[in-house]
Amino acid sequence: MARLNKLPSDFILPKVRESFMRQFVSDIEDEDNINPILLGNCKLDYCSDQPLMYRKNKILKLLTPTLRLRSMNIHLKKYFTNALVSDSNSQRMVLGDSGPIPIPEKRFGQQNTVYKHRFDARKSIRRSIRSGSLKLKQTYEHFLENGHPGALSRMSPHDVDIKLLQAKKQQAEMRRNRREEDLRENHPLFDTPLFAVSRESRFRRICQTIVSARYDPKLRDPVTGQERKLKYKRLHNLLGLVTYLDWVMIFVTTISCSSMAFESPRFRVMDEPTLQVCEYGFVIMMSLELCLKILADGIIFTPNALLKDAAGILDLFIFIVSFVWIIWLPISVPSGSTAQTFMVLRCLRPLRIYNLVPHMRKVVFELCRGFKEILLVVILLIVLMFVFASYGVQLFGGRLARCNDPNITSLEQCKGIFRRRVFVTKMRLELGENETYPSYMVPRVWSNPRRFDFDNIGNAMLALFETLSYKGWVDIRDVLGKQLQPIHSLYIHIFVFLGCMIGLTLFVGVVIANYSENKGTALLTVDQRRWCDLKKRLKIAQPLHLPPRPDGHKFRAFVYDMTQHIWFKRFIATCVLLNSSLLCLKWEKEGSTTEQLSIVSTMLTLVFMVEVLMKAIAFTLRGYWQSRRNRYDLFVTIMGVGWLIFWHLLGGQGTDIALTLGYTVIIMRFFTITGKHATLKMLMLTVVVSVYKSFFIIMGMFLLIVFYGFAGVILFGTVRYGEGVSRHANFGTAPRGVAMLFRIVTGEDWNKIMHDCMIGPPYCTLGSNFWESDCGNKTAALAYFCSFYVIITYIVLNLLVAIIMENFTLFYSNEEDALLSYADIRNFQNTWNIVDLHQRGLIPVRRVKFILRLLRGRLEVDPHKDRLLFKHMCYELDRLHNGEDVTFHDVLNMLSYRSVDIRKALQLEELLAREELEFIIEEEVAKQTIRSWLEGCLKRIRAKQHTLLNTFRNATEPPPPTALTTPAAQQPSQQFDIYKQLDHHEPQATPFTPPTEKGQQPLPTKPTKPRTDTLEHTSSRSDSVSSGSDTKRLSFLIAKDTEQKDLIEHERIKKLDFQKYEKRLGDIRGWWGSMSAEEEE
Repeated sequence: MARLNKLPSDFILPKVRESFMRQFVSDIEDEDNINPILLGNCKLDYCSDQPLMYRKNKILKLLTPTLRLRSMNIHLKKYFTNALVSDSNSQRMVLGDSGPIPIPEKRFGQQNTVYKHRFDARKSIRRSIRSGSLKLKQTYEHFLENGHPGALSRMSPHDVDIKLLQAKKQQAEMRRNRREEDLRENHPLFDTPLFAVSRESRFRRICQTIVSARYDPKLRDPVTGQERKLKYKRLHNLLGLVTYLDWVMIFVTTISCSSMAFESPRFRVMDEPTLQVCEYGFVIMMSLELCLKILADGIIFTPNALLKDAAGILDLFIFIVSFVWIIWLPISVPSGSTAQTFMVLRCLRPLRIYNLVPHMRKVVFELCRGFKEILLVVILLIVLMFVFASYGVQLFGGRLARCNDPNITSLEQCKGIFRRRVFVTKMRLELGENETYPSYMVPRVWSNPRRFDFDNIGNAMLALFETLSYKGWVDIRDVLGKQLQPIHSLYIHIFVFLGCMIGLTLFVGVVIANYSENKGTALLTVDQRRWCDLKKRLKIAQPLHLPPRPDGHKFRAFVYDMTQHIWFKRFIATCVLLNSSLLCLKWEKEGSTTEQLSIVSTMLTLVFMVEVLMKAIAFTLRGYWQSRRNRYDLFVTIMGVGWLIFWHLLGGQGTDIALTLGYTVIIMRFFTITGKHATLKMLMLTVVVSVYKSFFIIMGMFLLIVFYGFAGVILFGTVRYGEGVSRHANFGTAPRGVAMLFRIVTGEDWNKIMHDCMIGPPYCTLGSNFWESDCGNKTAALAYFCSFYVIITYIVLNLLVAIIMENFTLFYSNEEDALLSYADIRNFQNTWNIVDLHQRGLIPVRRVKFILRLLRGRLEVDPHKDRLLFKHMCYELDRLHNGEDVTFHDVLNMLSYRSVDIRKALQLEELLAREELEFIIEEEVAKQTIRSWLEGCLKRIRAKQHTLLNTFRNATEPPPPTALTTPAAQQPSQQFDIYKQLDHHEPQATPFTPPTEKGQQPLPTKPTKPRTDTLEHTSSRSDSVSSGSDTKRLSFLIAKDTEQKDLIEHERIKKLDFQKYEKRLGDIRGWWGSMSAEEEE
């Protein structure tokens, strides 16, 4: 016998020589002859004297059928070689290779010449392993469900072989794991940190445990194995977001950034020991972190190396900069020096949180993935600006400069000094003789406009870049029209139209499209998009928390009906609007209007108090407290009552505190109206969901602003005040710098601030250190403000716009296109509110049947027509939490899956998981159905068996001695009734009654106990016989003998039937035992 130790699917060569196969085959001589073997359509006879056979241990399912027992003659060798090559080619196509597809012929003899070489002999075999060159659809289109090459004419468009795709994924994972194992075995230094720490050392395992330790929010009970129930699930999920080490470093980084926020040009880290302590602490903690990560996973050339991506490189760079700075701590830092550069690089420290938080790292990764398309739009805008800038240099270069003396028109005459009148100034200037305005002497200067010129291509492109943000283009238009001709102002109008209205709109569209593509929305089908929208709707939906109507209490039911009436809700909404309109008038401390406004506000507050009391009576205190909206109403009402008490205690005399509290209560009351109207509620949900989904984007933008704010303090903290930089808006401290940047985010005069930070000598004074100079830095200002404006305004803000648009379309999409409308979800909420009596959001599993029976609309399930679907749905929820309570979203998600076509709506991974779950549910329900049916059959058989056994057991007992009376004679007929209940096919026996003559009374009977004698003793006679004539006695005895014969015959028939029942019972017990054994295995 021969054993094949390698699968045919593992041979990746297009041709396999016979010598290659012999190294896997060992001959064994003791074999018998083999019958003819049928190979496809050709029958091969056994023709070898010493048969050679091998048996293959199959691990994976092959793509082509192979034979278990084969004789090694010339035909078989040829067939096996071709089958091996065919299977190898098919396996390659499944794994995603991009070679041509072989087309098999029907005849066996020519099969070895049909397959063409899929690879050139000069090419490497490793090319077959790379699967990135072939799309999944292209790979699958060449296969039928059994894995053979063929056409797709016999397949429906949605007939996708899920198992084949799963097999492809598993095989890819197996290849990757095999490669890693080969590297571990063949390369001793693979996965060895620093080429010194061994892979299996105990010290490395300890480091890996410390690095990877994290909180598990889905921890299971060690006894029951069930997932533990958590009260604040979102908080637990937040704790499990990152590892414990990362949480520590987030805290340390936050403390270090907070200490950097106190730094300023006058409060420097070089001179303050308190700030130095935070620096030392950050460097020490980061050193420990990097050491642990390097010893656990390595720094380079390891699978999880520290420098395998940009995040690790940024971490190492931040550590090196901080380490060098804390060792150096220079006393003197001139402007533009290396020390100032290191201080600016220190400001990258807040960006380290990007690497520590996975969600923020994902946001940065998605932005970087779409950088190619964004870069193309940037290049397009740069080319457009270059064209217009070149045209502007040719037209306006050197023609916009003028002398500051309006009486001088030429450059040659612009010399000397002149008296300049001042119209608005804070200087104390005295009027001269015959002067209407004060004046003073100033030198004449020939210069361009303050913030733009077209003398060179660089200045022209800067002016046009400012114009793209709609800043300064009006000044350019006015200068061109005044200095040159009005026709030249058309230049800037055309650029604004092309660059701003078209170019920036294109930029916004590219950012939104990139967001959709990176998220996967743009690649989904229509049904898949509807399913994604439906999941978002279901995630937002919540139970109504509205207690049911108290029908048992008339007064409460009456109040309940009043609070739920539409006119009552409209009246409360009108009161809220009237209360908010009180802010339209000015509240003064002492005035007649203030007292009248306070009286109106008091009356409205009493109305709101009555509303709260009515709802508390109708819903009970517990039911009222279940709703968050009711809690907010109660809080605002309590604050209003507190404000009334405080106001009247002051005697109606308003103070600043009382007026501020009144304003706050009125504004907070206004937000209660959002829950009283469907459209307003939709708008609020849009805002809330958008903020929730863009939380990490907003946090990322905030960290970026903090980084720019710290850098602005170092670069422009001492710049002199000008047109944009003033004592209210400057970079003197980090908080002021962050506030300045938030102002720039809105586009408010950012170009003026940039030009103020570009100031240089002779308009400022230089110093030996940067904190002693009031000059700016032109190059740094250009890079600083232009990069900040592009990243924040053009990219991040547009990303927020994309998220808001997505949520807006989610809430305001067409109801007909949605898989489930809001009416269907509202119907489910009302149905849930009926079943969930305590408004906890949880119900027992047994109550799910009531919800399914009460539903109407698209979620309706008819338990009579769809009994099997009803069972599947109940079992799915029963196994979800192992028979425990189910939540509102558990039932709603299950119904949503059952109401759509999952093969069209779900994506691949979700579809695989769902189909596997439904297959398990279907199998378990079928088992339960068969088990319950068999149990019912066994119960009925056991009941019949028990009845028959009791009948025979009671029949074997000796009867008590009684006299032969008419009732005793009638007893056989009573015993026939037992068999009438068991066998309905038996003819009914007529009870025997002794004949009596006319006018003769029936024989007197002796009262006896009711007999329970059964079949075997029905023929036993009583020793005492009633007196009567011989004729009557003879007729009675004859009838008695006939009846005994009938009973004996019937007894024989019933014994045969009982033997048949016993045999059937034994067969069913054996069948049931075999099924139970198979299930246990």
